[in-house]
Amino acid sequence: IIICTTDLGLQNSYDNGKTWQRMEITGEDYDIYNTCYDLYFDKYKKNVGEIAYIFCSNKKILEVNKQYLQHDYYTDIITFDYCERDVLNGDIFISIETVSSNAERFRVSFEEELRRILIHGILHLCGQDDKTPALRAEMTKKENEALEMLG
Repeated sequence: IIICTTDLGLQNSYDNGKTWQRMEITGEDYDIYNTCYDLYFDKYKKNVGEIAYIFCSNKKILEVNKQYLQHDYYTDIITFDYCERDVLNGDIFISIETVSSNAERFRVSFEEELRRILIHGILHLCGQDDKTPALRAEMTKKENEALEMLG
């Protein structure tokens, strides 16, 4: 698992060679990630390969959304799926600013909303879509199930 912050930048095609700041996962956060992966292995029979969480600003996520998805709007998360058969691989961009405003909007803690978004990205890598109201409802149900498992 790779955790990065950007607008700062990992050398790759997203940032034209800028360097991203990396963070190490320890303690309770590490337990959250492991619990998420255990859940997805047990439920979806997927193994974890290389997953990069890239935490960024609204400005950066809008750039990525425009450049790679041709969407001209802010979002909380963008998931790039590089999965191979039963191995989860991908880059997950998360706008910390949008997570924070969503937490206020939904009247939950920042930590709870961030956990929901982390789960949301992994669900996308497991094949869950959220493009229609019915699929969004199914995604929310699965997010809630995973949040309950985390306690």
